[in-house]
Amino acid sequence: MSTARTLRRFTDEPVDDATLRRCLQAATWAPSGANAQAWRFIVLRSPEQRAVVARAAAHALSVIEPVYGMRRPAPDDRSPRARNDRATYELHDRAGEFTSVLFTQKRFPTASELLLGGSIFPAMQNFLLAARAQGLGACPTSWASYDGEPLLREAVGVPADWMLAGHVVVGWPRGRHGPLRRRPLREAVAVDHWDRGWDQNTDAAVADG
Repeated sequence: MSTARTLRRFTDEPVDDATLRRCLQAATWAPSGANAQAWRFIVLRSPEQRAVVARAAAHALSVIEPVYGMRRPAPDDRSPRARNDRATYELHDRAGEFTSVLFTQKRFPTASELLLGGSIFPAMQNFLLAARAQGLGACPTSWASYDGEPLLREAVGVPADWMLAGHVVVGWPRGRHGPLRRRPLREAVAVDHWDRGWDQNTDAAVADG
């Protein structure tokens, strides 16, 4: 988990069926509400479907550029921000070259989309961890959102009563997996009360198990 970094740069080597199958099998081992397993994972790898993915990626890029203030870095810019943006642009530029997986979840009238997410996002996380365990790189994307949703929904034939919950690009990485960079635990955890930080109650919290 501590090295399962989001990767956006991949080699040209295709992901073989056996490796991908193990990732998908791991996804099915995730918990879901009432154990309904009301999910479907669609592998997108034909030239036709990759072309649709590329169009969805272009739409997403046009949305996120102004939101994050992104622009293509100058060739001589070696700053951390430039390195990150350069990898992001490379992924979008090459979107039509890679295998990806669309994660869908059946809607239920009694459940909100947030609640339904609890039944599909663990499957996505299992997929990501299985990919990392086998040396693959993976990147969850927003390409199934924004204007990309109708493109992918129509191309795949997703019924109207199913959600496009997530989309992951997978491939053999060009670069290192980790380590991750995350905020300290004390900034994310409280004990018993919103304003009572972990550091203030470490001994009591550990004693209580």
